[in-house]
Amino acid sequence: MAATQMLSEVITDQRAWTAQTIDAGASWRYELTVDCFAELNAFLAQRPSQSPPITDVRIRSDEFPACAAVLQSALGGLESGRGFIIVERLPLDRYTREEAQAIYWAIGQLLGIPFAQDVKGTLLFDVRDTGRDVKKGARFSESNLESSFHMDHSFGDPIPDVLGLLSLQGAKSGGRSQFMSAYTLHNELLTSYPDVLPALYETFYFDRRGQFKEGEPPVFEAPIFRWDAQGLHIRYLYYYIQVGQEKMGEPFSPAKARALEAVEETLRRQELHVEMLLEPGQMLFTSNHWLLHNRTSFEDYPEPERRRHLVRLWLSNRNGDVAHH
Repeated sequence: MAATQMLSEVITDQRAWTAQTIDAGASWRYELTVDCFAELNAFLAQRPSQSPPITDVRIRSDEFPACAAVLQSALGGLESGRGFIIVERLPLDRYTREEAQAIYWAIGQLLGIPFAQDVKGTLLFDVRDTGRDVKKGARFSESNLESSFHMDHSFGDPIPDVLGLLSLQGAKSGGRSQFMSAYTLHNELLTSYPDVLPALYETFYFDRRGQFKEGEPPVFEAPIFRWDAQGLHIRYLYYYIQVGQEKMGEPFSPAKARALEAVEETLRRQELHVEMLLEPGQMLFTSNHWLLHNRTSFEDYPEPERRRHLVRLWLSNRNGDVAHH
């Protein structure tokens, strides 16, 4: 992947927020209106009892004008504001889990085009602790371990533009979501560690967690930061980079090792990120180009039906190419 021009100035717009400067938490949340729920209920009612999988259904925004209006008002916060929005809240006492996922699938398509999340083509991915071991190739979304700050599909090309999460069941404890702007990260590095930035624009190897087809390499090569006409882009998940470099037999150069230490040190600064607990029925959508997210470790209830369960949706922008990797 060709090197890109390096961002060499501090960005001061709304995207470069800190815990002190981000807008109030109430403004993160967008309520579905009565008219929107009427559209969604009609959508559910039209589905036959022996209907095909919900992921076979494609919708247009003109079919859900009231819901589209709610999301249109939220787009500024997602694209050029804080980088994430919370859509309130599906009453899970009124909808089955299947119905909630069908509504989520419809809402998501008002923001973008569904994007496959693995080599099998999964479009709705169950995020829960499967007991699989990250050290043996599992993705963090299949474990209860803290994921560390990252963006989704760091090892893929193209990447989804938007990440969605629907909470169906919370954990017994933990599992909190944290967010940090890559613009803020870049600003802090430029101010405090300016000598490390050039290394972060160089190529790193990302382990692909087994998500590649026959004949494709087990790692993906990309810089951590990229700056272009669309803005700042980040690819990051520290552990996947460590494993990728190890698989390729290429230890970090002193410059890259120091750069990654500076990134990790900055990500640990609590005054630079915000934290929340996604409640059952809430839908979260985040920019996947410049917003980093983390999920803290969690403990589940012993009963299977009470175990933490989120559903992930990846979306590509409607004005971009349909992703099918």
